[in-house]
Amino acid sequence: MGRFIEGVLLGVVLLPLALLSWLWLGQAPVAVADAPFPHEQWIASTPLHARINRELVKTPPVPVDEENLLAGARIYVDKCAVCHGLHGKPSTFGGRMYPAAPPLWESRPGSAVVGVSDDEAGETFWKVANGIRLTGMPSFKGSITESGMWQVSLLAANADKPLPPSVVNLLRGETPAATPALPEAKTK
Repeated sequence: MGRFIEGVLLGVVLLPLALLSWLWLGQAPVAVADAPFPHEQWIASTPLHARINRELVKTPPVPVDEENLLAGARIYVDKCAVCHGLHGKPSTFGGRMYPAAPPLWESRPGSAVVGVSDDEAGETFWKVANGIRLTGMPSFKGSITESGMWQVSLLAANADKPLPPSVVNLLRGETPAATPALPEAKTK
């Protein structure tokens, strides 16, 4: 019984001290080029997905139509393309982030999924609105309206579907000749 108590005490004292020493001595993988620490993906993604699932809005308040997709494309080009790239033009630095910013207009390696089109629009909306700590993904609350965040989220959710030519042209970085301003969003 004495050995058991010794083992518990050593585990309760030495293990946390060893972990703190590892952190304080700068041994933790903090550079983008470092290999991830064991189970890092699981540790980071489990609470993120639990929170998103708890707060997920299942029904977008704006319809998927050309007007909203075009408005979403304008927001995307202005706020998102720098990290996530344009249609056919990857970001110059998004792939060098850790974790890498997903290219939203390319198929994933070994998959037919384009960008985050396999995520519900509500999940993308949550990420756009709240950001994700320690990833470089900022929160856009306060800089994009709620309907604008829905428009860009619906655009990303439909990246694997045929989009109107006006939207695709904008996502390719082609600036259309004098297009009239679109209203923010029409609701259902």
